[in-house]
Amino acid sequence: MSDFSGVGQLAGKVAVIGVPLDENSSFMRGPALAPPRIREALHSGASNLCAENGVDLGDSSWQDMGDLALASGADAFAQIEQAMDELLAQGARVLSLGGDHSITYPILRAYAIKYPRLNILHLDAHPDLYDEFEGNRRSHACPFARIMQERLAERLVQVGIRTMNPHQREQAERFGVEVIEMREWPASLKFDGPLYVSLDLDALDPAFAPGVSHHEPGGLSTREVLSIIQNTPATLVGADIVEFNPARDPVGVTAAVAAKFYKELVARMLR
Repeated sequence: MSDFSGVGQLAGKVAVIGVPLDENSSFMRGPALAPPRIREALHSGASNLCAENGVDLGDSSWQDMGDLALASGADAFAQIEQAMDELLAQGARVLSLGGDHSITYPILRAYAIKYPRLNILHLDAHPDLYDEFEGNRRSHACPFARIMQERLAERLVQVGIRTMNPHQREQAERFGVEVIEMREWPASLKFDGPLYVSLDLDALDPAFAPGVSHHEPGGLSTREVLSIIQNTPATLVGADIVEFNPARDPVGVTAAVAAKFYKELVARMLR
């Protein structure tokens, strides 16, 4: 069980937490190893802790809570949801480091209670709207079907999608999902409520982020994702970075990209 009662005052701060779960990955495992690799890149002497807007993460405005020690199956999801409940109750905005994309569902079960008018901006090559995938309703291919079934968000906007199939098109229509496929990018993004960003690193073209399990050419550039993070008008209340697979990142390029997004997301949440 998580216990953040002794971590000090988190109101107005950003809490960063590792969620090392990849048992719901299809094709290959590896994202459970990502949180420490992202931290290693963040604190590398090759860079510094300043975001592009001048915010210095060397101060005390955010706190790294370490990694959750997770069980498996439904118990893992319950642990993730409880941890989010505790952090949000202390007034934190939370950046979660996955892990595969299945972690977004239990995270948003907690967020939906605190933010009943929540908007989600989902950056991904895949819509992750399967009702079930290979018999698993907790698959990383399914989180947004669960989220929308439970009405955990008022609005879901997906950007970078380039793998839609007929089933997922039907699901998107069923749930009223706004899908901006990569072939339609760029497009204007506007939100009228608190915003949660779920960033799957395979939203990027593999040239920018090769360290993912599912390479899908034709994606966003690193600068395009940074522009979305920095310039989308909304109040950013939480985010996750998921699907980094260190096993496919031998020279650390994707770790560096993830660390860059880490800095920019924390800086944006501190506005």
